[in-house]
Parts: sequence; C-alpha cells; structure tokens
Amino acid sequence: MRFKVLDTVVLATDLPEHGLRQGDLEAVVEVYEPDGLEIEFVTASGKTEALVTLDVGSVRPVVDNDVVAVRPYSRSV
Repeated sequence: MRFKVLDTVVLATDLPEHGLRQGDLEAVVEVYEPDGLEIEFVTASGKTEALVTLDVGSVRPVVDNDVVAVRPYSRSV
C-alpha cells in the first residue's frame, strides 16, 4: 500500500525505545521513496511525543473495525 502525508496509520510492532506499542495510532508526516515514512506520535491532548522514521512494513492502514483506545504513555529508554 502507498501511504500519503497526513494519512492516519497504526503501528504494527512495539517500539519500546520510544515507549510505543503495537496498535498505537499515528500520522504520516513525510514519505521517503521507496519505502520510508516519517511518523508522528502524539498524546490525546496533541503533544508530540515521538517523531520516528520507519519502513512501510512497520505500519498498517486504519480499517473499519479498528477501535481507538487511550493508554498512559511512558517513554522508556
């Protein structure tokens, strides 16, 4: 699948170095050809917590039966 800037996507794998978990919702802020994406993770209040470059295999599109949930965020290093 081809992603575009401002697409909402879902993290497909945990990124513990950033405190992120599979299923977290995120936004594409830049597309790097052939298969790179700059992804922004924000808290529910809109604060940016991470800006991460990932390959397209690390995310998936949002689908109709996805449910949005809220969890506490804690960056672990």
